Amino acid sequence: MTGIEAQLAAEQQVVDGLYARLDELRAQTRERLAEVRRVGPSGSPQNRSERDAFATLYEDRLARLEAVEDRLAFGRLDLAEGGRRYIGRIGLNDDEHASMLTDWRAPAAQSFYRATSARPDGVVQRRHLVTRGRRVTGLEDEVLDLDVLADAEAAEALGALSGEGALLAALAARRTGRMGDIVATIQAEQDAIIRAELAGALVVQGGPGTGKTAVALHRAAYLLYAHRRTLERSGVLLLGPSRTFLRYIDQVLPSLGETGVVSTTVAELYPGVVANGEEDDAVAEIKGRLVWRRIIERAVRQRQRVPERPTTVTVDGHTIVVRPNDVRSAIAHARRGHRPHNQARVTFVRDMLGRLAEQYISQLGWSVAPDERGEVVEELRTTREIRIALNLAWMPLTPQGLVSALLSRPARLDAAAPELSAHERAALLRDPDAPWTAADVPLLDEAAELLGEDDQAARAQARHDAAQRAQELDYARQVLEQSGTGLVSAELLADRFASTGPALTTAERAAADRTWTYGHVVVDEAQELSPMAWRMVLRRVPTRSLTVVGDVAQTSTAAGTRDWAATFDRALPGGWRLAELTVNYRTPASVARTAERVGRAAGLPLSPTTSARDVEDALRTEHVDAAAVPEAVARHAAEALAAVRDASGAGRVAVIAAPEAVAALAAVLPDAGGTRAGSPDLDAPLTLMTPTQSKGLEFDVVVLVEPADVLKGGAGDLYVAMTRPTQALHVVHARPLPAGWDA
Repeated sequence: MTGIEAQLAAEQQVVDGLYARLDELRAQTRERLAEVRRVGPSGSPQNRSERDAFATLYEDRLARLEAVEDRLAFGRLDLAEGGRRYIGRIGLNDDEHASMLTDWRAPAAQSFYRATSARPDGVVQRRHLVTRGRRVTGLEDEVLDLDVLADAEAAEALGALSGEGALLAALAARRTGRMGDIVATIQAEQDAIIRAELAGALVVQGGPGTGKTAVALHRAAYLLYAHRRTLERSGVLLLGPSRTFLRYIDQVLPSLGETGVVSTTVAELYPGVVANGEEDDAVAEIKGRLVWRRIIERAVRQRQRVPERPTTVTVDGHTIVVRPNDVRSAIAHARRGHRPHNQARVTFVRDMLGRLAEQYISQLGWSVAPDERGEVVEELRTTREIRIALNLAWMPLTPQGLVSALLSRPARLDAAAPELSAHERAALLRDPDAPWTAADVPLLDEAAELLGEDDQAARAQARHDAAQRAQELDYARQVLEQSGTGLVSAELLADRFASTGPALTTAERAAADRTWTYGHVVVDEAQELSPMAWRMVLRRVPTRSLTVVGDVAQTSTAAGTRDWAATFDRALPGGWRLAELTVNYRTPASVARTAERVGRAAGLPLSPTTSARDVEDALRTEHVDAAAVPEAVARHAAEALAAVRDASGAGRVAVIAAPEAVAALAAVLPDAGGTRAGSPDLDAPLTLMTPTQSKGLEFDVVVLVEPADVLKGGAGDLYVAMTRPTQALHVVHARPLPAGWDA
């Protein structure tokens, strides 16, 4: 047996032991979960609550244990003080509580990512374990302690990239349509961001391929590990640019042992609202302005109206007058409490009914006892004409009703939005039945804050709950009468009927509650958020603990930001800090250099980056006649797909074109994944998409169609499209290439 074979065998023995322990813990957890489930929905409400809590605990634990099967262990540290430390996805201890595997997020694992030959941090050697399934297939060693090396110059040759062989192998691996984790190849600049403190807003600026998304996801996993007691109660929110993007990254956090993060988009952040409408980018920009704080506040106050003339109502032969002065006084009184519109309405109605009751009682000719006064008030409340008069003065409102009226009624919009020009107000108007758009969601959220819950709706829900409870009690009494037992009360039996539903996790409760506040929020592709969208996000994290990642050079919306300081000095003055990622791990150097030249020529504020590698013949261009473009695109796509597909089914090719060209190209690309509900099919080996749809994604090869046409949609769109490939960029064009293309 050779030396390397012996080392592989030794590491295989260690890895076998780790998987055996993992299997043992899985079996134990399954058995405990089964025991809890066997108890069934019996006992007191407290006992059932405890059972549900234990069931959720074991379900979460089992999900974490199941999710770390792939590359359970990936590293080893040989320490100067003696001993070895294995690094993996989770921590494992033996039956005697001795450490077998150190969680990559633990302080004891930090040296695996940060130790260098210049600063070995007590590490003599760092080893990367290459595994396939449960089998160790390769090893990569880095000697870090200079005293161990015979040649000090060899230490310099190790370079700045830790685990360079493992890293380059990961970069060259075929893509699968889903993002993988980088836990085995995290670099020092990435690790510093991942382990940064929880407090405050950390804004991470980085060009394409610098690992912004991966760093954000690994940071979320790290924070949940390091601050679990805080964050498991309040939860972590992850905001992505699209549902396609969230599908692309949906396997990363589970593979790191975390399953309780709420993942959504800005368009889906308001529970119960489906924002699938489309609108012009210029209209979305108008809706994204901070002036909407005042517009919506003004629109709410304008629904608190003093009537122009008195309203006379006859109640049981008595004349009651709803006077403008009384309404004005009651509105002023209700506003002094600074409560949301629908809650303040309760004060207004109570005040007005009191005034009207005084009129009614004064006409009776006899005194009314205090307990009878309530009957008078209730009679007035249920009088139709009085209800109408009070509603006209202060109508209960929903966010959807308020915003829909603003955007569909010219008079309402003109009155509420004098800050907007007549042209801008005209651009905003639409049919009242038009679907909600992503830019509407922050407006709805702003309205919800100013309106509060509809008290009438809350009372209706309370009446419904009371009726439901009465039905459950009635059914329980029938069951007891038929069973002839007095061992349990009807109330307790009804509780059992009501408590048979599944307990919701923190993430599930948070996703369904608009007012939920999170312990930490991660925002990816953050440069696309409008000022109003940031208000909505910050409302959900009062601690102002955020991880914000993006690239201002890739901003593709008019409402987005092109300057982090301009956004956060206003939104979080003194509460944010900037970190930068500078190494491009995705894009071959020749492609990245061309993209940077084109971007700078178009005026983009590019962050300087250095590509970690280059690939031979990574950039190909073909000039053809306009009529031949579709055929050339189909040929390049077929050749690229044949080159990158492997036996496992990995390897992905994307054809990226301007939106107006997609339909024609779909006709010559019958095997392309096309779109699913308007989104690219990530499971297809060949996909046709627009630059906007490709944001945050990566492919082995990209076939870019007519860069000049893509540039019309914005320089950011072209820059995004050019920086999606990990291996090669093929360009098919009939029109001249944009400025800066040639060196």
